[in-house]
Amino acid sequence: MKKVFKLKEGNKNPQRQLDAIKHEIRKYIKREKRKPLPNDADFWDLKCKFAINDEEPKAIEFTEITMCIDEASKKDADSIYMEIISTIGKKAKAE
Repeated sequence: MKKVFKLKEGNKNPQRQLDAIKHEIRKYIKREKRKPLPNDADFWDLKCKFAINDEEPKAIEFTEITMCIDEASKKDADSIYMEIISTIGKKAKAE
């Protein structure tokens, strides 16, 4: 998923727009995690990038997604860029 979300959408309530964005991202993540795993994979690893307005996207942790969206709304941003790419994850072997 590579998408630009508008935080200020015409006559929509900003809080409801924010909730709709979070819902769409959560729905995408659930869909990605439901995909069947290849034989050599242990889990789906999600690589995330985030940017406010027209800034350069920076890599963030998967757990920081909602925190970054909330921070952007507090900064009164017009739009945000969210990139979530699923890759194959492997657990480290215990010795």
